[in-house]
Amino acid sequence: MFNLFKRKAPPSVGTASNPAAEVASRNWLGRLRSSLQRTGSSIATVFTGKWLDDEAYTELEAALLMADAGVPATQYILEQLKLKIKQTGSQDMAQIKGLLVEVLTELLKPLERELDIAQHRPTVVMVTGVNGAGKTTSIGKLTRHLHDAGASVLLAAADTFRAAAKEQLMVWADRNQVDIISQENGDPAAVSFDAVSAGKARAKDVVLVDTAGRLPTQLHLMDELKKIQRVIQKAEPTAPHEILLVIDGNTGQNALAQVKAFDEALGLSGLIITKLDGTAKGGVLAAIALWARERKHTPAKNLAVYFIGIGEKLEDLQGFKADEFAQALIN
Repeated sequence: MFNLFKRKAPPSVGTASNPAAEVASRNWLGRLRSSLQRTGSSIATVFTGKWLDDEAYTELEAALLMADAGVPATQYILEQLKLKIKQTGSQDMAQIKGLLVEVLTELLKPLERELDIAQHRPTVVMVTGVNGAGKTTSIGKLTRHLHDAGASVLLAAADTFRAAAKEQLMVWADRNQVDIISQENGDPAAVSFDAVSAGKARAKDVVLVDTAGRLPTQLHLMDELKKIQRVIQKAEPTAPHEILLVIDGNTGQNALAQVKAFDEALGLSGLIITKLDGTAKGGVLAAIALWARERKHTPAKNLAVYFIGIGEKLEDLQGFKADEFAQALIN
C-alpha cells in the first residue's frame, strides 16, 4: 500500500528515532494548533476556572455551539463528558480538559482512515465540491503527494463548467509531471470515460477526476454528477472507487448540509476539508462525525475525512488524525 501522509508516532523505548519525521510531526501539530486557535480559544477559556459547575457547563455548551459543532453534537459531547467525569471521579480542571479531548477523539475516530490505492489499478477517485472550496487546488496537492509516494497518476479535466478550470488543472499536471486527459468544450462524462479508459490502458495507479463545482440546489448539475458516475462505471464496472467531496471549513454548518446533499446524490466515501487555517468553525467536524454515525445512506465504505488543509503550501494538506485534531482544538 502507498502510505500517504503517514506520520510516525513517537518512538517507543528502545526503538530508533527518526529526527526528521519527529520534527515534521511537531511542525504540523504546531501549525494545526495555530490554525484552530480561533475555534478552540473560547473552549479553552472554560477550563481556566477552578470548577466545572453548572455555569461552566453552560459556557462550554455556548463555546461548542459558537464553534459550529451544532446542537446534536454539542449535547452528545456534554453527555459523554459528564459520563467520563462520573466514571473517573475527576475534579481537577486539567484532567477534565483531558477527558474532553478523549470524548472528541472518540467521536472523530470513525472518520479517520488512510486512502488506500492498492486494491484497484487504477484506483478511480471522483472529486467534487462547490465552487470556491479549493477543489482543484486540493487535487493538485493530492497529485503531488501521490507522485511523491511513488504512484503514477492520471488527471481528468472534467470540470468544463467553470472558466479556466481545465487550464488550472493543466498547470498542476505540468508541475507534477503527470498525464492529463482533457477535451476542448468536451462533455464532462465523456472526458471521465476517456480518462478511466486511458488509465487502464496506461496501467496508472490512480485516476483523479475533477468534476465541476456546483451547489446542491443546482439540480441539473447534480444530475450531471450522477451521469459522470454512471459513465465511469461503463469504463470500469468497479469504479469510482472513491467519491470525495471538498468542503470549505469556514462554512460551518453549511458544510454539513453540503455533505448530506452530495452523499444523497452520490454516496460519498470521503471528505477533504480545506481552509481550516484561521477558522472559528472547526467544530463542524464533530457535527459531521455524529451525522456519519447515524447515516441512513450506507454505501460500501463508511465516511472518512481523508485530508485536512490549513494553508496554501503543499505540506499544509495532511492526513486527518482524530487525536491530533482533538488536541489541537481543545488545547
